[in-house]
Amino acid sequence: MRKTTLLAAAALLSVPGLTLAQNTAEENNPNTDAPFVRNIRADRPGQTITAQVLQPGRVQLETGFQRQFGGAGLAQSQSAGTLRVGFFNSMELRVTQGYLHNGPTVLTEAGNVVAKGYAPVVVGTKLMLSPNYDTRTQVAILVEAAVPNTGSAGLRSSTWAPGGRLLVSEQIGERFGLEANFGFSQRGLTAKDISNGQFLGTLALNGPLTDKTGFFVEAYGGGRSNLSTGTTTGLYWRPIPQMRVDVTAGQAISGLAAGTSTVGAGLTFKVGR
Repeated sequence: MRKTTLLAAAALLSVPGLTLAQNTAEENNPNTDAPFVRNIRADRPGQTITAQVLQPGRVQLETGFQRQFGGAGLAQSQSAGTLRVGFFNSMELRVTQGYLHNGPTVLTEAGNVVAKGYAPVVVGTKLMLSPNYDTRTQVAILVEAAVPNTGSAGLRSSTWAPGGRLLVSEQIGERFGLEANFGFSQRGLTAKDISNGQFLGTLALNGPLTDKTGFFVEAYGGGRSNLSTGTTTGLYWRPIPQMRVDVTAGQAISGLAAGTSTVGAGLTFKVGR
């Protein structure tokens, strides 16, 4: 009897599909090692934010500098940094803060103040809607808000400034990617603030030129009654897998900023998978 039981158990375990150690859905995904999902991807440059959500335990720091000139406005320089942390439940936590090196004079409760210094801190999260981290079509939701009473005088706000975006990324081949953003943001939480909120739409294509270099090109439009449009293009270089350097140039085509040009550079580091 004992011998019969052992033979039956061995036969059962040998049947395909009934083995005790089965691959997970991620392990069965043929796209897991595609360069598009494995290479470092940044939420910069330009207006487009990638649909990629960092895996748990991964940390990514993205920094950049941009110079804006031409057009009807004052020439300005600004820096920004974003810290992204992969969390559990297909979620990514984010903190962003910018620094304006110079700006126009604005009227505040304390009198005239030059709008320069630290911008308000923006906190947010990305929530992955895709079935796994390496799928060819990636979809995520970004929710973020500028925190009230943070930043330098002339730049801070006394109320929350929320915003949200639908992020969609489509892999083309093994290395190219098409990214799209559809978003809305407002300054404040009242019905009036909603009616004055701004829409944003972007479409970007990125891909490789060599094993370590690539390109980025983007078109965007935003606003409400008066649409502002523009383009951004750039090149990036990955000297090592954990670091990416990019340079960019942009041009506002229509709207209040028409004729304004931008040039910039950025650096991205990652730690973890």
